[in-house]
Amino acid sequence: MKTSRLATALLAPALAFSLAAPAQVQAPPKIGAAAPDFTLPAAAGGAPVALKELLAKGKAVVVIFDATRCPYAKGYKERVASMGKEYAAKGVTFVTVNSNKTEPAAEVAEDAAKNGFTFPVLKDEGNRVADLYGAQKTPEVYVLDPKGTLLYRGRIDETHDDPKNVKSPDLRNALEAILSGRPVPAAETKAFGCSIKRI
Repeated sequence: MKTSRLATALLAPALAFSLAAPAQVQAPPKIGAAAPDFTLPAAAGGAPVALKELLAKGKAVVVIFDATRCPYAKGYKERVASMGKEYAAKGVTFVTVNSNKTEPAAEVAEDAAKNGFTFPVLKDEGNRVADLYGAQKTPEVYVLDPKGTLLYRGRIDETHDDPKNVKSPDLRNALEAILSGRPVPAAETKAFGCSIKRI
């Protein structure tokens, strides 16, 4: 009887740990493969936003894993806001996803309003979507065609500092290629920035 009670006492913490452990981060989808579908709440409230509905509306969807406090993400805010407006007129939808456990939805909504984001800004509580996409950094970009096929993954460009110093506008190059029906010249680049703060 004592042995049984001892085994139970030793097993309980391990069981509790396994139940509390976060979902495993998946490998990112490969270029040309289907990207994971998702539905997430808007950071500012209102109806949840479904990826499949965004895909049905245009020529491409740009999913950016973003942050409010990361200096790298902050360096790209103006560019993301500007590109979101520019490419919306060309049939491309931008959407940002915040998966950081340290940044509450209200903060995310305030940051989006302050930076003039005119596209969906979503909160990924529990970093489930970041795990499905294998996203590790903020910012990190995934561009999908209307069927949900991944066409580009990686960085926005090579520097978060002054946009005048950009020599490799990777996201812009990808979008221009997609809109003109050409293959993306560099379909994968290395994202850099802050790590996503997971549960």
